Amino acid sequence: MTLLHTELLSAVLFVIGLYGVLARRNAVLVLMSVELMLNAVNINLIGYAAFTDPGRVLGQVLAIFVITVAAAEVGLALAIILRLYRNRGTVNLNEINLMKW
Repeated sequence: MTLLHTELLSAVLFVIGLYGVLARRNAVLVLMSVELMLNAVNINLIGYAAFTDPGRVLGQVLAIFVITVAAAEVGLALAIILRLYRNRGTVNLNEINLMKW
């Protein structure tokens, strides 16, 4: 497996996640698409680290930081989505209008 294969896999996952963010209207599916994009970045980081300098673990450390930030983002986003569902009765992003009470 070469660096090109790793980059292609990362690019495909990122494009699928980007399509999910732009095309989906359900807040949970948008959140899952963002997570897919972050995992594509992790694959990219680890791929570059493995092929440029195999003795160092900088790519793995950066990937762990990205995973940590993603976990915090998921926790906060799910709390916001649950609050929106309780207040508005839907998680459809088209039907949520926060300016009207």
